[in-house]
Amino acid sequence: MTDNTPTQPREAGLGAATAAPSAPATLPTQYTPADVESRLYERWVAAGHFTADETSDKPPFTIVIPPPNVTGQLHLGHAFEHTLIDALTRRRRMQGYEALWLPGMDHAGIATQNVVERELAKEGKSRHDLGREAFVERVWQWKEESGGQILGQMRRLGDGVDWSRQRFTMDEGLSRAVQTIFKRLYDDGLIYRAERIINWCPRCLTAISDIEVEYQDDEGELVSIRYGDGDDSIVVATTRAETMLGDTAVAVHPADERYAHLIGREIELPLTGRRIPIVADEHVDPEFGTGAVKVTPAHDPNDFEIGRRHGLPSLAVLDERGVITAHGPFQGLDRFEARSAIVAALREEGRIVAEKRPYLHSVGHCSRCKTTIEPRLSMQWWVKVEPLAKAAGDAVRDGRVAIHPKEMESRYFGWVDNLHDWCISRQLWWGHRIPVWYGPDGETVCVGPDEQPPAGPGWHQETDVLDTWFSSGLWPFSTLGWPEDNPSLEKFYPTSVLVTGYDILFFWVARMMMFGLYAMDGTPPFRTIALHGMVRDQFGKKMSKSFGNAVNPLDWMDAYGSDAVRFTLARGANPGTDVPIGEEWVQGSRNFCNKIWNATRFALMNGATVATEVPPAERLGAADRWILSRLNAVVAEADAYYEDFQFAKVSDTLFHFAWDEVFDWYVELSKTTIARGGEEAEATRAVLGHVLDVTLRLLHPIVPFVTEELWTTLTGRESIVVAEWPTADPARRDEAAEAEIAVLQQVITEIRRFRADQGLKPTQKVPARLTLAGSPCADHEEVIRSLVRLQPEGEGFTPTAALPVAGVTVELDLSGAIDVEAERKRLTKDLAAAEKERDQNARKLANEGFLAKAAPAAIEKARGRLATAEADIERIAKQLAALPAG
Repeated sequence: MTDNTPTQPREAGLGAATAAPSAPATLPTQYTPADVESRLYERWVAAGHFTADETSDKPPFTIVIPPPNVTGQLHLGHAFEHTLIDALTRRRRMQGYEALWLPGMDHAGIATQNVVERELAKEGKSRHDLGREAFVERVWQWKEESGGQILGQMRRLGDGVDWSRQRFTMDEGLSRAVQTIFKRLYDDGLIYRAERIINWCPRCLTAISDIEVEYQDDEGELVSIRYGDGDDSIVVATTRAETMLGDTAVAVHPADERYAHLIGREIELPLTGRRIPIVADEHVDPEFGTGAVKVTPAHDPNDFEIGRRHGLPSLAVLDERGVITAHGPFQGLDRFEARSAIVAALREEGRIVAEKRPYLHSVGHCSRCKTTIEPRLSMQWWVKVEPLAKAAGDAVRDGRVAIHPKEMESRYFGWVDNLHDWCISRQLWWGHRIPVWYGPDGETVCVGPDEQPPAGPGWHQETDVLDTWFSSGLWPFSTLGWPEDNPSLEKFYPTSVLVTGYDILFFWVARMMMFGLYAMDGTPPFRTIALHGMVRDQFGKKMSKSFGNAVNPLDWMDAYGSDAVRFTLARGANPGTDVPIGEEWVQGSRNFCNKIWNATRFALMNGATVATEVPPAERLGAADRWILSRLNAVVAEADAYYEDFQFAKVSDTLFHFAWDEVFDWYVELSKTTIARGGEEAEATRAVLGHVLDVTLRLLHPIVPFVTEELWTTLTGRESIVVAEWPTADPARRDEAAEAEIAVLQQVITEIRRFRADQGLKPTQKVPARLTLAGSPCADHEEVIRSLVRLQPEGEGFTPTAALPVAGVTVELDLSGAIDVEAERKRLTKDLAAAEKERDQNARKLANEGFLAKAAPAAIEKARGRLATAEADIERIAKQLAALPAG
């Protein structure tokens, strides 16, 4: 991240809570998310913890939400992205920034209009039955009554947004911003009207953007058609025979010697009686097909460009619904019906040279209604993007904006450096109507927000609306009150970071960059673009209702709690890469939340406190000094990962520290000290409280609910949302304590492993003699005996097994503890099986024939099985040797 650090004074070190009042003796036995989540969230909102103050002296941290569609439901992709944004914002707020996460929704032109049209269809009506004004009013009514469910679901997830600043792309202020920038771009010659090829949906009856076109492999047919006759004939191949009625040329490569004699001649276009020229154009690939292509400028973007270069006419033969308009026997046929009829007619005339059926090829479909897209020549409004795109590229190249991860820069440049002019008009009724009026004598007037539109006979406004991406491209500054100068815009623009998926890097991010730099005098809309991947199922497959693997995150929140869903998503979030997720992983995160709960409950029941200061090192035992040293290191690691947007590494670091070191080791080690009582016990209670305090604060941005409930109970303070973010304290680094506890952990782990190998029950106590003199564990005999169930030797102690580990010798009397003969038989049987496995794989790997013929994977598998067998033999032999003499 590139934000400036806070300038106000901060407390040094790991951040100390003020002295707590007497904490409750305990928490409920179990953590039940449903009992706390809604209550805590509404308390946060009521307290104003998420409300940003533009008059504050704190440095700003601003994130605007990627606006979900008003038709939207919270899916896992939303939950993933919102978790990351919320974690960043909560951390910055705790660090002392004036943090603003600004919420809002997109009007989603086509999607919303389609939803309302479907509702009307249930009533037997269309939008045309209502008329434009009544239909738009109906959409607004639907938006107020049924839209925006996602906002309530955001509260379930715990989104710390400033609800007082909620915006909508068609509210009054944002509509003013849209009209203002349209007028400026128009006056600067950067918006114009022209006839070009666009993506047309014959079902939605509108132009659509590139991002609204979904490509898939469809089964079609590839037919080769002979145009002309005799020496003047030429063969072209096409998957869209119906468009041949609009052909105005055949093109070949100028260097293709096969057709050199035909360039400049005319041939007859079959079925039409028209004659068309053969032109030479370098766009043609002489290696593809026959090396000759039909040119239909009105129905293909590449053909349109060829037509422009050669001055060819553009003949539209399909209407807006994909119906043939050309005079003749095919007039009135749907495009797909016409395709079959035209091929049949050509076959009858002997014009079909070859047919390939089925022929799999990529076809564009409308993402809203799945209708096959029709490239269509149409009069539309366009943005001249060249100067805007250059500015957007320069802002990244000169370092004003950083893209993270950096390797995504090449994809960004590949887009902005090759942008074509942007078609911004849509043939819809729901959206921002283009602010242009046409006069009776061909006049065109663009009207700004404070200007009166022309009136009088013959004057009328453009009926088209703007592409949804036009208004969402203004989002980082229009939501802050632009074009008016105001304190919010001054305080919170530019935004700090944009967190979004790499899939809309081109379509939304680039457009925000272009508009932000243009409207805000060269100041980019954000300092950093942090790109994440897509959420997939546990097998890496795209989630989709059609695949049967789509997940409603609310179901998982109901079952396991919002924190469990958030932690699972964050733990999979490596920058720029896709995120696999499965329900069992959410269950594991739920278990982690329960572990946090139980550890804090233990601490409270044993009198842990959060003092103003932790006792100095000289008053602490080795375990206390060790955990404080590790805590310091983890704070530094978490900070470094956050600054690099490494959410997965943050989550993994905190998970292993909390579970493995705090809960599994320090809490267990502290039990012995606390039970002993005295000053040492009081110091341990203070350290335990402090470690939990800091650990909960570190975890809070990712798992806000359980940490709030635990932290406020532990500390007695108002809310962890406004607590101080911990900072690393190098003075707490204690390498000696870390080394000492590492040896202690090794000794305890080896004894536990030995006990398990001998078949001892975890609770079974065994007499043992410990020789600790001169080892780092000399002061830890009581702890060792407590954690591994070892009794003092007592009378009649007869050591039957010895375990040397890390300078410590542990002698155990296993007589009576296990059935020695049964254990020896079991281990002998296991040893024989391991030796057989070793011998089989050793023979296989010694066989030259196997090594010569086997696949590399099979050879590696045999090597792996040999290594495993050898390790098993060594382990079992040690266990046999350790058994008491029979």
